[in-house]
Amino acid sequence: MTLETTTEPERLYLFDTTLRDGAQTTGVDFSLDDKRKIAALLDDLGLDYVEGGYPGANPTDTALFAEKRELNARFTAFGMTKRAGRSAANDPGVAALLEAKADAICFVAKAWDYHVHVALGATLEENLDSIRDSVSTAKARGFEVLLDCEHFFDGFKANPDYALTCAKAAYEAGARWVVLCDTNGGTLPEEVEAIVRQVTAVVPGAHLGIHAHNDTEQAVANSLAAVRAGARQIQGTLNGLGERCGNANLTSLIPTLLLKPGYADRFRIGVSADKLTHLTKASRKLDELLNRSPNRHAPYVGASAFATKAGIHASAVLKEPETYEHVPPETVGNRRHVLVSEQAGKSNVLAELERVGLTVAKDDPRVIRILDEVKERESLGYAYEGADASFFLLAKRVMGEVPAFFAVERFKVSVERRYNAMGDLVTFSEATVKVKVGDEELISVAEGNGPVNALDAALRKDLGRYQRFIDDLELVDFRVRILNGGTGAVTRVLIESKDGQGDTWTTVGVSANVVDASFQALTDSITYKLVKDGAGV
Repeated sequence: MTLETTTEPERLYLFDTTLRDGAQTTGVDFSLDDKRKIAALLDDLGLDYVEGGYPGANPTDTALFAEKRELNARFTAFGMTKRAGRSAANDPGVAALLEAKADAICFVAKAWDYHVHVALGATLEENLDSIRDSVSTAKARGFEVLLDCEHFFDGFKANPDYALTCAKAAYEAGARWVVLCDTNGGTLPEEVEAIVRQVTAVVPGAHLGIHAHNDTEQAVANSLAAVRAGARQIQGTLNGLGERCGNANLTSLIPTLLLKPGYADRFRIGVSADKLTHLTKASRKLDELLNRSPNRHAPYVGASAFATKAGIHASAVLKEPETYEHVPPETVGNRRHVLVSEQAGKSNVLAELERVGLTVAKDDPRVIRILDEVKERESLGYAYEGADASFFLLAKRVMGEVPAFFAVERFKVSVERRYNAMGDLVTFSEATVKVKVGDEELISVAEGNGPVNALDAALRKDLGRYQRFIDDLELVDFRVRILNGGTGAVTRVLIESKDGQGDTWTTVGVSANVVDASFQALTDSITYKLVKDGAGV
């Protein structure tokens, strides 16, 4: 009788560089408070390393590393190896790293001979000396040491012996991790896999990492290729932030490593199945902190990642989700969307009605009336697949279940451009809204930094007996889409709102007048809030 032996999954380590490499994203500028919050967010997911930034390079990062971070992850400082012609002990940049309140130091060094000569103006041996001295000095001070071999893959193609010598020098000097960087992002997966396999002859795979950029949309694939070849650390960023086209997206890599058998059976990572259910929330929280709209089409965590639009697909996914879903959406904290649109059938409408909390029998004639209404309005430019609250109200109105909370009798908006008392040219908006709440007529006037902002403020300024229900209402996103050309084009406006309970919803308005379209979406948002909170009961 033979006994089967089970192989323990290998440990694979995840290194997050959102706060350092991700900070190079166009339009991203982390404050000190942002960095603290995001570090805690990343740590809560279960990442092994959180790279905080470059102490000594800017006041924010210097302040971040001036105090000890209480994290489970290894909090890592980043910086350059010592300059040629001086020792690590006498290099100001290295000194700032050694003084940082960090668990680990990640040095960056050139691994392409061309860069050593052109960018550093140093000899090849001087570059190797910088690697050895910096790594050994930091290790002697008690830090875990990593070395990012910058431009490693391009350097390997140009001069494989020297690139390998750089990696070997770091490992022999005591680096825990030697990280191979595809800095220009132009290497393809088959190249990465072949090159990493050759590097494992010089540096054991248990000490090798991969740092991939996304310039050919291959960063995730390149990271997985490196793992197949033996690397056991992956560096990346949440939501794929990074310079130019971004870095390897940990938001895609983490669920792939946990949910796909080819990796889940072979490797163990620090993110648990329970923490994986927080991934969508973490992804959107990062975007919220950066004041960015989430990528609706992002794998795993995007709002459209598990969305089904065509009627035949919707019918199938409702019977058996696996027909159009590669993983259950709840495993990553996302949810299924069966969209209603001009391509929809009864299955879409029924599924969406159920999702928004409306139970209607399959043979209820109102289902067809709702479907017909959706298709008619979408022919005019409305889009309900991204406006769940407006769809909810449309269905409730067809069913005769939306109270007449208020009626807008008229509104007026003025925009004035003038010089202020300081001599600066400014644009000034003022809105007047007249509403009727029951038998009471209310007129409100408000100013804003634009016509929509002024309208929003005026409309929500006084709703009489319903005012208490909307005091915590806040507009968080405003998107405009021109549906056909010209200055008289039909315009679609989508408004995302949230309240004090943390609920968010989206409403839509369509008109040839952008202000009118915005007002439609605003009134729908308020009406939805009143229905949601039972204001008419």
